[in-house]
Amino acid sequence: MTYTCAIVGTGAIAGAHATAITELPGRARLVGAVDLEPSRAAAFAETWDVPTYPTLAALLDAQRPDLVHLCTPPGSHLSLALECLAAGASPVVEKPPVLSLAEFDRLRAAEDAAGLPVATVFQHRFGSGAVRLRRLLAEGVLGRPLLASANTLWFRDDDYFAVPWRGKWEVEGGGPTMGHGIHQFDLLLSVLGPWTSVTAIAERQARPTDTEDVSAALVRFDSGAVATVVNSLVSRRQTSQLRFDFEHATVDLEHLYGYTNANWSLTAGPSITSAWDRDQTDLPSGHTAQLAAVLDALDAGETPPVSTADTRLTMEFVAAVYASAFTGRTVGQGEITEGHPFYAGMAGTGAPWLNGVSRS
Repeated sequence: MTYTCAIVGTGAIAGAHATAITELPGRARLVGAVDLEPSRAAAFAETWDVPTYPTLAALLDAQRPDLVHLCTPPGSHLSLALECLAAGASPVVEKPPVLSLAEFDRLRAAEDAAGLPVATVFQHRFGSGAVRLRRLLAEGVLGRPLLASANTLWFRDDDYFAVPWRGKWEVEGGGPTMGHGIHQFDLLLSVLGPWTSVTAIAERQARPTDTEDVSAALVRFDSGAVATVVNSLVSRRQTSQLRFDFEHATVDLEHLYGYTNANWSLTAGPSITSAWDRDQTDLPSGHTAQLAAVLDALDAGETPPVSTADTRLTMEFVAAVYASAFTGRTVGQGEITEGHPFYAGMAGTGAPWLNGVSRS
């Protein structure tokens, strides 16, 4: 089956989505796009040879797409996703999918009511290195997970935040914890499974933002493993790093915005090394890898990855980081429910630097 796809928001990330669609000929076809900025829409239309529409409603009416890729600022994701579901189209939502757990639960309720799946774009789960790692862990080859780390050490200068919607809680939902490091720690969570508690700090160190520009968390998992998660936008030597220490091996990943097998390394004995090297598949992480997995699931009548059940664990982790950082308490999994200050918004009781609270 060939699935028809549309894109809403034709900024930079839309190119990755359009590329993924065109790299799967016979399986996916780009049929239209929407952007509020006419010149940007025209440039996208010329590049990808597709019609553009002034509104999502017009596109849905004209094309009746199977999938709609939402590439707009995060604050618009929920309303657009609800509109897609009401029209019979499945949303494929860029990260972060929504601004809060309350919004996410609204999205899940609409998904259930429509009987259509929603997928979140967490493309780092789908490179062959991550797939291999999860398989060997499930097979018991690596032993029990003991210790891990996920570091997203990036640099964004003041000019980056000159775009009006950046660095604002009400539009982005958070800083690097919500919008940048989320890819790395989502991959960490996909490997280590359910987390049990988070103890965190978050600071605004240097950037002219309402949100944080640095956060760090200590995490406990159901398995007994512990991990550190660091997210930064003030690190001039940029890198994205994950490390997993298992009973029988250490697995490292270092890249920036995407990886291949060459970015992974294994420290282990000969038998484990042989098992790791046996699979020579080298699929880069990226939008094409995830879209192919989504289409595979749809072909099989299964729930596409990353499902809303998967995504909620990651979104709850984000909320727990902010809740712990802003209250000074350890936050347990399942604690942030309706009525909790950090359920309705990631800022919760408010960032200390906006509340006039000294952190000295």
